[in-house]
Amino acid sequence: MSIKKNGVDQQLIRDLAGILNDTNLTEIEVELGDLKVRVSRQAPAVHAVAAPQPAYAPPAAQPARGRRPPPPPPPRPRPRPPARPPAAAPAAADVSKNAVASPMVGTAYLAPSPDAKAFIEVGQQVKEGQTLLIIEAMKTMNQIPSPRAGTVTAILFEDAQPVEYGMPLVVIE
Repeated sequence: MSIKKNGVDQQLIRDLAGILNDTNLTEIEVELGDLKVRVSRQAPAVHAVAAPQPAYAPPAAQPARGRRPPPPPPPRPRPRPPARPPAAAPAAADVSKNAVASPMVGTAYLAPSPDAKAFIEVGQQVKEGQTLLIIEAMKTMNQIPSPRAGTVTAILFEDAQPVEYGMPLVVIE
């Protein structure tokens, strides 16, 4: 038997409140014909305790209302020590005529791993198709072959240096 006061079924409300407690819900709504009943409760407040700040530290900056705080800076990559400094660049005419240009944008490496021997050195004879260097692009290591046989007269980049498309990398005469 339900108790009605002012046309509201109080037992229905009690039953719904019991369901809220039993299921840890914060709100429940029921429609029975023209009657629509919503029962809700406040979620328990969470009290955060701020860690004490040292007296010498400035207070944390609060972001302006409606604005997001700036993202944290990206982690700094650990630099690889260069295998050796690059050789002095030959004359501009020699570079444009005999240079092997980068076929892609990426990071150029002189060796297959940080502790391995370099693929080439200045003064070394190379054969056509021999690997000169590696360019990492989109997490893929791409071997760059020599387009012709000859002598390496200059290496125009440092190990682990970002390179652009068309940038001269190695001079072979």
